[in-house]
Amino acid sequence: MTDSPYVTWPPSLWAATAQPGPVLAALEGDVATDVVVIGAGFTGLSTAIHLREAGIGVVVLEAAEPGWGASGRNNGQVIPTLAGHDPSAMIKRHGAAGERFNAVLRDSAQYLFDLIGKYDIPAEAEQAGWVQPVHSPGRFKLAEKRVREWSAIGAPVELLDRAATAEMLGSQAWFGGFWNPTGGHINPLALTRGLAEVAMKLGAVIHARSPATAMAHESGRWRVKTARGSVTAPALVLATNAYTGEFEEGLAPGIANEVIPVLSWQMATKPLSDNIAKTVIPARQAMSDTHRELYFARWDARNRLVTGGAAVFPGAGGANLRPAVAERLKRLWPQLGDVEFDYVWSGYVGMTPDNLLAPQVPGFPRIHRLGPNGFGWVGCNGRAVALSISLGRELARAAQGVAIETLGLPLSEPRPQPFRSIVRRIAPLALPLYRRLDAAEI
Repeated sequence: MTDSPYVTWPPSLWAATAQPGPVLAALEGDVATDVVVIGAGFTGLSTAIHLREAGIGVVVLEAAEPGWGASGRNNGQVIPTLAGHDPSAMIKRHGAAGERFNAVLRDSAQYLFDLIGKYDIPAEAEQAGWVQPVHSPGRFKLAEKRVREWSAIGAPVELLDRAATAEMLGSQAWFGGFWNPTGGHINPLALTRGLAEVAMKLGAVIHARSPATAMAHESGRWRVKTARGSVTAPALVLATNAYTGEFEEGLAPGIANEVIPVLSWQMATKPLSDNIAKTVIPARQAMSDTHRELYFARWDARNRLVTGGAAVFPGAGGANLRPAVAERLKRLWPQLGDVEFDYVWSGYVGMTPDNLLAPQVPGFPRIHRLGPNGFGWVGCNGRAVALSISLGRELARAAQGVAIETLGLPLSEPRPQPFRSIVRRIAPLALPLYRRLDAAEI
């Protein structure tokens, strides 16, 4: 099902296969609670669940429906690392808070799968591990560095030589890599809808089709307005990431202006035979490699290979991507033969680059105190699935008044991107640079 009377869903594999979401009412009138959460994606719903587990009242405001944004559109890979920064970089940037964040991130994939198991969420979860193969001999040093750094803080990572990588992935295309067995993949929309059901069963209130139009701290309480009502609460969590400002530009301009929403395309093949599936990532790990123009793939529950790509001019509905990505898959796994895609869809990734002159370097997550007992974060930079669930737990604790010095929340001040509107429009033009850099390392 891709449409409802209220919301148009992207034409994704996930929208076609996930269980129906809960029936939710829009906010009507003025209500009060303990914590108000803006956004019913992974972060917002995880925050709500952890608040209710602690007996704290919570109201969640969602502009569309749970999972309509990035949480329901992504590839569904569960990856316990950042895209471009290793533990030492977080410590250099944030000190002790960076160390606590690293511990949260290290355990984030396991925590996600444990939460799914705890509440029996029907998310098509497969904890088969996550592997990052290297696309050139020179990039093997990156795998060695990452294994060294993550091993030092207790992550169960393992270095793979070229032969082991070929055996794991069923392809000779890579030159080694590393993997983490705690990772894996899920149906992201099914997970989001399952989290919403859990939150409601625990007593959370979720209002859909209720975009927040303004938020302010007044007389010791936060007040969040919508078109037809408001929510007041002593504490607030902003969980809108790449969609901050998409429904209401003035909601949190300082936050919205520091994140660059970049369009990401996802694609799902027609179901493939069991014989083929046994030769392509046969143990069903999630895979994303070291190309800056990322190569990634994972299986879904119906033997579809779910991958994606990028293009400067993707065409209507991503039509121009189909032949290029099909050829890529055939090059990586010749046994696939000619590939056809049943589903092609897109959504925003929240990017927070630190240097616009070096767009090939992914940014750091940005976690902020918005005011008294007000918190939020943006900048998943392509690593939101596992991280957002664990950050939801940390944000729930912060909203309860737990000392920030004990949490994995490295706070910083919002730093708006210069020329954001222009950068947002020209962001796809970085793709040729990525390709040149990737080719230079081979």
